[in-house]
Amino acid sequence: MIVATKTKPADAVKTLHANERKWGKPLIKAGWTLIPNQLLERQAALGLDPIDVNILLHIMRHWWEADRLPFPSKATIARCIKVHPRTVQRRLAKLEAVGFIKRVPRHHPEKGRQSNAYDFAGLIKQLIPMAEQYLAQREQRQKENKDRLTPAGRPRLRVVDGDTGGAS
Repeated sequence: MIVATKTKPADAVKTLHANERKWGKPLIKAGWTLIPNQLLERQAALGLDPIDVNILLHIMRHWWEADRLPFPSKATIARCIKVHPRTVQRRLAKLEAVGFIKRVPRHHPEKGRQSNAYDFAGLIKQLIPMAEQYLAQREQRQKENKDRLTPAGRPRLRVVDGDTGGAS
């Protein structure tokens, strides 16, 4: 999430403006979340169904800094996606059992138990090899495309037997 500060890196400003052009200033100003494409593209390979992904997205929506884990309540997530809090609880247990998340209990000295924080290290560990595979495939495709093109960027012409079109 890009936070308004007095000095922004040039790339961050460009991204913010590009997102404003796509979505409009009010939506961007109201907040936005960075989600790796591999999570969306590989959800089936990971064994995630739409409710699982929706729960993960809602938790990620609260993750603003790498070293500060998000901690939305199950009730908040359930209300947003219109399911029962017990559904969220069961799905979180499943996501933890397969190692995608780790629930981290939080306690306040005066208020007692609070909503869990969620660590995505397991999910990230699963997605990184998938991303690396995707990047290698993309690099291979780019190399193949480059090899097919002339330095001027046009496809190489070749003579085909029986071609009477005059180009050779």
